[in-house]
Amino acid sequence: MTDAPQPIEPRFRSDVTVELVKATASDADVVFAARVSTQGDRSFPTRPMVDLEHTDIEHPQTARDQGLINYLMRDRHGSPFEHNSMTFFISAPIFVFREFMRHRVGWSYNEESGRYRELEPVFYVPGFDRKLVQEGRPGKYEFVEGSEEQHYLARTAMKESYRQAYGAYQEMLAAGVAREVARSVLPVGLYSSMYATCNARSLMHFLGLRTTHPDAVTPSFPQREIEMVGEQMEAEWERLMPLTHAAFNENGRVAP
Repeated sequence: MTDAPQPIEPRFRSDVTVELVKATASDADVVFAARVSTQGDRSFPTRPMVDLEHTDIEHPQTARDQGLINYLMRDRHGSPFEHNSMTFFISAPIFVFREFMRHRVGWSYNEESGRYRELEPVFYVPGFDRKLVQEGRPGKYEFVEGSEEQHYLARTAMKESYRQAYGAYQEMLAAGVAREVARSVLPVGLYSSMYATCNARSLMHFLGLRTTHPDAVTPSFPQREIEMVGEQMEAEWERLMPLTHAAFNENGRVAP
């Protein structure tokens, strides 16, 4: 007869983690990929990257590169934006990943596996700044602030449910039940982790759907938690490809 496992107190989070692990991505990647159509082997860049440290007068080529990138974005010549790569490490609730993995073209994923490791008791609860109440009908609704009582109810109910679920998970593991079976009781509020690799074009499509922005010509209504991931990814991408990011915004945040 086995001893009953000691209950493990879960940890609760309201944030997400996004880290840029590696990248081969610059505005110059877009420029030389586009210019091969008119210059052939002469299109390979003579400068390592677009120079943003000097004025357009000092480096007029920078202004021409910016104009080319904006033209490609405006007229939706998309393939030059695919010749780059960014890999992100992301930690977020499972329900975020289920939305995230709807994006398949131009994305590669590898996620933490509940078959091969014991899952950590880290769970999502909404922060007090999270709008909690949905008003309106499907397709035309908005979220508004919740009351103090609603926040207390949501956080308390979630924590109680998470403790019960993880306790059942631990009890089954202690009894010898396989991890791939025992994990079935765990909710989508559990945090998972993954690597996600994309190019600028696929990232722009993601951002167009999963973030809200005043420059967007088509409104989007993402769940806040996946928008938090998108905002952090966008900040990293803007640092790597500032001209491409600016052109994305200037042209309505529509992926080419």
